[in-house]
Amino acid sequence: MAKALFAVLYLVILGNVAFIHAAFPPSLIVDMVNIVLNNYCSPEKLAGLKEAIAAASGNTEILNIPDGESLSRVLSAGLQTTIGDPRLKITYEPDFVPVVAPQMPALPPEQLVAMLQNAIKLDILEGNIGYMRIDHILGEAAADKIGQMLVDLVWNKVLPTSALIFDLRHTVSGDITGLSYIVSYFTAAESAIHIDSVYDRPSNTTTKLLSMAKLLGERYDTTKPLIILTSKNTKGIAEDVAYCLKNMKRATVVGEKTAGGSVKIDQFKVGDTDFYVTLPTAKSINPITGSTWEQTGVTPDVQVHAEDALATAIKIVQLRVQVPGIIEGSAALIADNYAFEETGADVAAKLKGLLENGDYSGIVSKSGLEEKLSADLKTLSGDKNLKITSNTPVLPPINFTPEMYIDLIKVSFHTDIFENNIGYLRFDMFGDFEEVKTIAQIIVEHVWNKVVNTKAMIIDLRNNLGGPTTAIAGFCSYFFDADQQIVLDKLTDRQSGTTTELHTLPELTGTRYGSKKSVIILTSGATAGAAEEFVFIMKRLGRAMIVGEPTFGGCHPPKTFQVGASDVFLSIPTVHSDATLAPAWERSGIAPHIPVSAAAALETAKGILNKHLGAQK
Repeated sequence: MAKALFAVLYLVILGNVAFIHAAFPPSLIVDMVNIVLNNYCSPEKLAGLKEAIAAASGNTEILNIPDGESLSRVLSAGLQTTIGDPRLKITYEPDFVPVVAPQMPALPPEQLVAMLQNAIKLDILEGNIGYMRIDHILGEAAADKIGQMLVDLVWNKVLPTSALIFDLRHTVSGDITGLSYIVSYFTAAESAIHIDSVYDRPSNTTTKLLSMAKLLGERYDTTKPLIILTSKNTKGIAEDVAYCLKNMKRATVVGEKTAGGSVKIDQFKVGDTDFYVTLPTAKSINPITGSTWEQTGVTPDVQVHAEDALATAIKIVQLRVQVPGIIEGSAALIADNYAFEETGADVAAKLKGLLENGDYSGIVSKSGLEEKLSADLKTLSGDKNLKITSNTPVLPPINFTPEMYIDLIKVSFHTDIFENNIGYLRFDMFGDFEEVKTIAQIIVEHVWNKVVNTKAMIIDLRNNLGGPTTAIAGFCSYFFDADQQIVLDKLTDRQSGTTTELHTLPELTGTRYGSKKSVIILTSGATAGAAEEFVFIMKRLGRAMIVGEPTFGGCHPPKTFQVGASDVFLSIPTVHSDATLAPAWERSGIAPHIPVSAAAALETAKGILNKHLGAQK
């Protein structure tokens, strides 16, 4: 009997139990399961249960479990395990007292005022931040009775605030009909919004909950920050409020993950016994997520201990007060200073559009603001160099001795001579012209003279991350003859509105490599900035073959701008190369003549030069 009967229920009972309590005949097991079948909010989990009941309902054997409480625990555990829902419970309650839903008492006005003032905590914090705590979500019936009083005593004091912190950390009860009221006060009135869908199993109906077109009092401005505080005790309709406003992107939830309660829990008596079945009879299905907060709870946007939630919320609000100024200030800086004027104006306009559309309304931390702003700037401009940066102070100059310079040069440059007298030169950073000028003779003696007399040269910039561009003209000049001055590039400075020509230099320290010998430059995806400017010039003028990977797509050294009085700083490229005769390298990088992986670039270059030099013999 035991195996057959609990196969009906899909229950698991440990051991070989032989008999049920005589006060609970098998026919009542059928009643119990029918209660579940007819009222449980997710009938799809109960497929096949009716057939199993019919097959076993005629069995009249009795199992001998010693008492009702023990039996109820066994049955509860079985139901919960089988259906996978801990809200399903069977209890034995010989002294059962029905729970009566609290009704709004008929109180005189002065007592109603006192009751509301005790039930709803309201405060105006520093910075005109509103704070409102509600421990029970009122339903439609209560709102009809005391709505105007709520508006006069509470809501009208909230409306003038600059932001609102809505505390639901202690809210454990409520009426689902109050959901539309609360959400509507925090959303726009233009059109009805589908807030939630509630499926009721006993009636087999689904009710769409919509925002309300008309309300008592005014709505809270949708541009003002709304922070909802939650705790592990936040339960039921309060969870629905938090879940809806969070997924509508109208509120930021701060605190702990909520309890994971239910829209509606009902209790049913099993026949004439003292056994009761408690189960969820309705379920919430959010139209935005297609999911629910029931059982799983609402996960906060910012998870902190409940006792720290208010302080965290205040910090978030204080940050959000600054956000419009930071975004508008960033837009102005980009419009006025970005190297590519038309793009800068377009980026600035679109950035302000994102602000107006509420894209920055969910910011919860300075790092989050900086991360989003950088990502938006990259998306809008296509330029990874236009971004947030840190305000790193310039290090003071170091007084090097000649010996120290020599040691530095030895570790900064690498040279070699390959087969067929092919020179190899690698360095991973360009230096500033004024700094290089003072040590030019040392570089020539310890680096350049090792490769200048070769038949061809490989310049390895695969790991060169850039640096100042002021020495580019001088370095390029070594690969051209002295008998004519060549325009290497034209640099347009957005801030000054001027264009400066870069020319080869008539006088250099050491010997030129000249314009006749072959030069191959190795590149990778890491080759950036000043290194790209050198590659751009040498490729555009046909002076070198480029072998390797497309370059990074950096920029001339950007400038750092403080955004207003904030501690946010922007890195903005302000100078760009002449793109009239060749594609710009800024943003998009430089395509090599011979595309190969960075790892294969050196051997590929050696093979090309060996073949070329071998053919000359």
